[in-house]
Amino acid sequence: MLFNPPLVPARLIARYKRFLFDAELEDGTFITGSCPNTGSMLGLTTPDSRIWLSEHEGAKRKYRHVFELIEADGTTVGVNTTMPNRIAAEAIALGQIADLGDYTTVRREQNYGRNSRIDLLLTDPLRTTTYVEVKNVHFMRQPGLAEFPDTATARGAKHLEELGDMAQAGYRAVMLFVIQRLDCHRFRICGDLDPVYLKAFEQALGRGVEVYALKCRVSATEITPAGLIPIDEPGIAALDTSIKISAEG
Repeated sequence: MLFNPPLVPARLIARYKRFLFDAELEDGTFITGSCPNTGSMLGLTTPDSRIWLSEHEGAKRKYRHVFELIEADGTTVGVNTTMPNRIAAEAIALGQIADLGDYTTVRREQNYGRNSRIDLLLTDPLRTTTYVEVKNVHFMRQPGLAEFPDTATARGAKHLEELGDMAQAGYRAVMLFVIQRLDCHRFRICGDLDPVYLKAFEQALGRGVEVYALKCRVSATEITPAGLIPIDEPGIAALDTSIKISAEG
């Protein structure tokens, strides 16, 4: 996924009120922009960090600049939570996620469950309909270990429950964690920050939900899927990404 037009480099001053940030452009101009990430963004809001912004024109837009990337821990990290669905669709088309690329139709944002929308719905006349929920990941406390969530997420737990409902109804259900950074080689659920989500994750596995973690190559010019990484299942060492991660193993 290429950034077109090119991103604008800047220096972060502060991110606040979840949706806003202040920054200084390279020409010395100070701006306020919108932050498309409502999470805590732990470790990704350090003042004076190098960041990259997209620019948008339009009379209805209150803020021209959107926070896209930040330099942290010696790498470039994507923070825009609207990107993972596009990245996931690209990875599926490239055949990077199990056999999901074999489906003939991929539809986005389809209604299902209890007043929810599934991120990707995969259908094919010869295959079982598959529901794919996508989550953005960029949190890292230990070198090489990506974690989700970085704060409590009741909505995320609800999505896992609904995926479990689909699996028990006879459909395929997939939880895909898209990690917008390249320096992570393993993934795990962050149970200490959200034990409720951890419990929901364990229950989803027991109900037949498949789980995958996809890392990305991130630069100021593009974000591209870079393949699956092992997942640390609760109570078990890192699992091989070549197998279906479920209670059955």
